[in-house]
Amino acid sequence: MQNKGNKAFIFGVATSGENFTDRKNETKRLLLNFQQGINTILISPRRIGKTSLVRKVCELAQSDDLKIVYLDIFSCRSDREFYDAFATAILRQTSSKLEEWIDNAKRFLSRITPKFSIGTDPMTDFSVSLELNTKSEDVTDILQLPEKIALEKGIKIVVCIDEFQQISEFSDSKIFQKRLRTVWQLQENVSYCLFGSKKHLMNELFERRSLPFYKFGDALYLQKIDTKDWVKYICERFEVTNKSISPSLAEKIAKRVDNHSSYVQQLAWLVWVHTDKIATEENFEGAWQDLLDQNTPLFEKQTENLTMYQLNFLKAIIDGVSKEFTTKNVLEKYNLGTSSSVAVVKRALIKKELIDIEKKEIVISDIVLKEWLKREFKI
Repeated sequence: MQNKGNKAFIFGVATSGENFTDRKNETKRLLLNFQQGINTILISPRRIGKTSLVRKVCELAQSDDLKIVYLDIFSCRSDREFYDAFATAILRQTSSKLEEWIDNAKRFLSRITPKFSIGTDPMTDFSVSLELNTKSEDVTDILQLPEKIALEKGIKIVVCIDEFQQISEFSDSKIFQKRLRTVWQLQENVSYCLFGSKKHLMNELFERRSLPFYKFGDALYLQKIDTKDWVKYICERFEVTNKSISPSLAEKIAKRVDNHSSYVQQLAWLVWVHTDKIATEENFEGAWQDLLDQNTPLFEKQTENLTMYQLNFLKAIIDGVSKEFTTKNVLEKYNLGTSSSVAVVKRALIKKELIDIEKKEIVISDIVLKEWLKREFKI
């Protein structure tokens, strides 16, 4: 029987319910952190399941005594935009009545004179704009807002901030980071879960001793889901939708994309689409070509402006080079220029999130991009 209208597989968005796979240990740890008021830093490669995990734990943790506030600051380009988004999320998600939102804003942000913009549904659709001087006590009032509300209501609050690495792009970012930490580290009734999609920027924010957020909380490094868990999940999803797939073919799906959560879901979905009743190797190969083709526009955009040296560097990785790029043989074979130019290329590709460093070896961050490049380079 079809499973209550749910899709067989979900990708490209946060998953939940039957489409949320495993993560039992991480769920338990994060839930305990929320309940105990421990700040958490969640770091992992892109599209590995951070948002899905946090949203699942938010649902589990929410109670009369523990309120969860969730905000995504991807669109914030300045500290002022952050303060508006922060205040809006805190006010909106700690109460269910418009009158109380407005009352809390007036009482706790009295010096700022907040302005409300009400949408078509005043109970859910509103935002706050703040007339503030970012060098005054106004900033402290905003950052203290969740603590004041928690004390007023006699509750605990967890503030989850997605795409937190955006703050590193703000002007005077280090000063801004210091303001946040100075206030947040003294709050007794509020804890924070900070995560983002750009691993290298998140690592820099929380692992560099010279930056304010160094050692801010419990660092949780999200690993890939085990193959055996993916096999069980894929087989179950086929079964509940009146189709079937062998464990060996389900394993092939997971391994082909190196257990990368979003790609496992996408490739499994494409195999499911190609399958009539029982999945075959032919269905798998057709789905794999579809996956490469569907991602071609994105990969073309990511690579169209790369320099010759950058492309040659990627070719070297695909050819099996993972370190010692500055040896004479590697420099000459792949036309990488000089040792100093290799360092510049490496930094640029890391910033573009095309490569990463794993266990002291350089790898292409996106496994499907790597396979697509093999096809393009005819390697």
